Amino acid sequence: MGGSADLTGSNLTRVKEAVDFQPPSTGLGTYAGTYIRYGVREHAMGAIMNGLAAYGGIIPFGGTFLDCLHVTLQNFVSYAAGALRLSALSQHQVIWVATHDSIGLGEDGPTHQPVEVAVHLRAIPNLHFWRPADGNETAAAYIVAMKARHTPSVIALSRQNLPNLVNSTVEHAVKGGYVLHDVADGKENLNIVSTGSEIQIAVAAAEILEKEGIKTRIISLPCWEVFDAQPKEYQLEVFRSGSPYLSLEAYSTTGWQKYSHESYGLTAWGASGPFDKVYEKFGLTGSNVAAVAKKVTEFYQKKGGEVISPLLHAI
Repeated sequence: MGGSADLTGSNLTRVKEAVDFQPPSTGLGTYAGTYIRYGVREHAMGAIMNGLAAYGGIIPFGGTFLDCLHVTLQNFVSYAAGALRLSALSQHQVIWVATHDSIGLGEDGPTHQPVEVAVHLRAIPNLHFWRPADGNETAAAYIVAMKARHTPSVIALSRQNLPNLVNSTVEHAVKGGYVLHDVADGKENLNIVSTGSEIQIAVAAAEILEKEGIKTRIISLPCWEVFDAQPKEYQLEVFRSGSPYLSLEAYSTTGWQKYSHESYGLTAWGASGPFDKVYEKFGLTGSNVAAVAKKVTEFYQKKGGEVISPLLHAI
């Protein structure tokens, strides 16, 4: 049971067969309806979802823009952070559908582009923050969210269309992270680890690099928290030692040091414009990421010595 905070047309959270939860006298729905029109009330929506989950027998969902989950200076000021934090603290199974998840939002500009929100959400204990790269990974996020009886989930989705990726599968994605593209001989020169809409940029960069003789693995990491819960042996199969790891995401790079030796992302607010032009402005293109990756590869080759997995540490 759920709805959207006045963003149904953007979040696409209502299926055609849904009936609105409304007084029958309005002619807009019935009390048997399962779709709720929350209005521009993100915090109230979150509080109601917590109440529904606490009552039991209902898995509530709510849709909004990703930026609205965070306390920011947006032109329809966001309210949801407190309710979302309480979901995690109280172990409520609540599902947030958070669309328009990056600078890919485009023309609405930096007030609506959540470059810092992922850092906040990934830091909240007992919260699954998902950023799927395609339909298979999105299905995996919903499967895990439906099974996570004591953990809320945020499923961050792009505004722009994304292609289904070669080698992505639901079975791999439910682990939170997996090798999307491997090298034939197991002797890669570089690894690119990424999430969401930037995965296709990583794929484009890898194609350029491989033409130049730089063998590149690609790791998709849609949910850090779920991946961290996997057996250590699996984690080290994905993040094996031997070559450097470069993270790629259209967000602040804070936190990526856990999974990479070098990070490429945003160091400032976004910009207003068509999404492809905004990505180009910040160097988030296959050609530029390939140039960055080449520098990383050359640096570690000149540095010499063993390059160990970023997951290997003392504590």
